[in-house]
Amino acid sequence: MAMDPNPKRFPILSYVLARIPSLSPRSPRTETDIEQPASPMSRNAPHHSSHPSSSSPRIVDHMPHLSDPKLLASMTSAISDVAKTRSVLKNLGERPDHEAVDTAKAKLADVESKLSTKLQEIVLSSRPADVELLEWRAHLAQQENECREAADKEKQVYKAIVQLDAMHEAYEKMLKEAEERLVKIYESAERRLPEEQRLDPVNEEVNEDVARILQEANEKQIDRVSLSGRRLRFLPEQFGRIRGLVVLDISCNQLKIIPDSISGLENLEEMNASSNLLGSLPDTIGLLQKLKLLNVSGNKLHALPDTICQCRSLVELDVSFNSLTYLPTNIGHELVNLQKLAIQLNKIRSLPSSVCGMSSLRYLDAHFNELHGLPQAIGKLTQLEYLNLSSNFTDLNELPQTFGDLSSLRELDLSNNQIHSLPDTFGHLENLKKLNLEQNPLETPPMEVVNKGPDAVRTFMSKRWLEILEEEDSKRTLAVEEQGQTGWLTRSTSWVKTYVSGVTETVSGIVGSPKSPKDPFLDQQL
Repeated sequence: MAMDPNPKRFPILSYVLARIPSLSPRSPRTETDIEQPASPMSRNAPHHSSHPSSSSPRIVDHMPHLSDPKLLASMTSAISDVAKTRSVLKNLGERPDHEAVDTAKAKLADVESKLSTKLQEIVLSSRPADVELLEWRAHLAQQENECREAADKEKQVYKAIVQLDAMHEAYEKMLKEAEERLVKIYESAERRLPEEQRLDPVNEEVNEDVARILQEANEKQIDRVSLSGRRLRFLPEQFGRIRGLVVLDISCNQLKIIPDSISGLENLEEMNASSNLLGSLPDTIGLLQKLKLLNVSGNKLHALPDTICQCRSLVELDVSFNSLTYLPTNIGHELVNLQKLAIQLNKIRSLPSSVCGMSSLRYLDAHFNELHGLPQAIGKLTQLEYLNLSSNFTDLNELPQTFGDLSSLRELDLSNNQIHSLPDTFGHLENLKKLNLEQNPLETPPMEVVNKGPDAVRTFMSKRWLEILEEEDSKRTLAVEEQGQTGWLTRSTSWVKTYVSGVTETVSGIVGSPKSPKDPFLDQQL
């Protein structure tokens, strides 16, 4: 359940909450250790409720005082706010995805804009000559109230989405603070903090290598800088003045922020900031109009700034191994030159529909996320050659029918998911050379076909597709034949009706007329 704290991010909090009887989940979701994936048997085994202590033996081994009843009681009391909030959110539902929230905000702004226009029209409307001033003002007030009530009613649904998202955001912050409180309580119980766990005070002095580079940049033009593995804690603002810089490597350091002045690197084409401690990227990153390669993998990013969509020259973007839960809504509409997108090892629940607009995309790696599915228009990625959707586990259980339109796809990994059937159009993937379907409860195609390789799977699905088409064609033919028979009967009935109608009119004309003209021949004497 989304409201349950992730044991990897909040180990102590998860341990304590699991021991509150009213909050213990009935069917706990299996958590997967990224560094130590679950065995195939454990993935396919049915979930059974068990005592919480059996699910987290490692944390007790590392923190033995957690078994102390008094300490556990103290911790339980300290997280009462989390327990209450969790119960509320459990009733309200899971967090809406980023695209739904953005859409709701846009709808709210649209409703407000229309309301403002209507109110302005009401204020500027002219009073009829036969209406008293006080009566007119009362009429205007009533119209204004009706407009506001209608707008409020329309906004209710969208407000609910935005408010639910805000509550989940606050809950995430609450979880983090609760985990910090529990850590302090545990440390207090131990009455000691090991020296080896203490971090050295942050050295705010400019690193010697950085100082040398800044000095060198004042004397001559520099186009490449490599500061990888220098244990840097920060970059000075002056770094943004190296206008001629084309390649910047600041990977494998201890950077928590990148200065806003990075926007001054107007000629920057490649930046590697992987394996740091970055919690966010500056909004000014969108000003790097020439940036082609950006690697920020292995950080602590929870979101990407919307301005990253303005880096329209990007060809490769690697944001893997972070804590992202979504991608910017318009990322696909703007990054039309992107060829490689690596988002693996995050917590992304859905891809924005705009991703289908990445017409140049050739490589997409989204394994080890929480994807519930793919956008319906995914088949528009006709240049895509490599796709990895493995290890989304119970979240990913089906693929859209447009999947067969990925005409350039050569490598596909769908292992460790809950896919029961491949889409009927799967046989259209004529260029597919590598396929991994392991650890899925597949029924179509059967495993004996899967084990023969991608060609056998494609052939099986192609035959299935033809059978479906033939069946539909037979149904259409039968429908046409039935319609033809019905049409013949209808035409025959219509002819009979017309004939009878004609005869009826003739008879009526002869018999029913009160003054039928006499034929002179009949009056002649024989």
